[in-house]
Amino acid sequence: MGFHEVRLPARLAFGSTGGVERRTEIATLASGFERRSTPWDLGRRRYLIGANLRSLDDMAELTAFFEARRGRLYGFRFKDFADFKSCAPGGTVAATDQVLGVGDGAQTGFQLIKRYGDVERPIAKPVEGSARVAVGGVETWDFVVEAAMGTVRLEVAPGAGAVVTAGFLFDTPVRFDSDRIETTLESFDAGRMVAVFRFPEEG
Repeated sequence: MGFHEVRLPARLAFGSTGGVERRTEIATLASGFERRSTPWDLGRRRYLIGANLRSLDDMAELTAFFEARRGRLYGFRFKDFADFKSCAPGGTVAATDQVLGVGDGAQTGFQLIKRYGDVERPIAKPVEGSARVAVGGVETWDFVVEAAMGTVRLEVAPGAGAVVTAGFLFDTPVRFDSDRIETTLESFDAGRMVAVFRFPEEG
């Protein structure tokens, strides 16, 4: 799918609301018990922004961003201030935050992952230059990160049994949820507008 490696300016997102959404399908059996299942492996995220925008200049900037993405056509990066680190939002990123995998003496590429209990979320849009990596608990700088895919590539394959970990900052890939954005003019220099984003952007 089309994606622009550009982040929505953070100040346009202040006052945004949103969070994780799951989908649970519930069937009530003849016995009265329920059978529950979900077609989604990962939770989806949905954000409402623009509610706090009042300046016509800010609204013009958001409109320009919307136009540049051609509405829903192109995805983009969004910083979710409630979830943008490999650690807790108030913590400091460390090379041992998240386990990426275990070495086998041959594999050099490892996907960035963030865990929520037993749920693993692949991180595809790390912030460039933010990643820290450790092999066997020892931090290393002999790696590169594919910023558009979230893959760590080590120069030397970790030995068999060596645990590979990483810490990082990341953006959430989103797209606009509508091909239409509206502005309400409240005065000569103020107004209101609302935009909705959704993740995964390819959904």
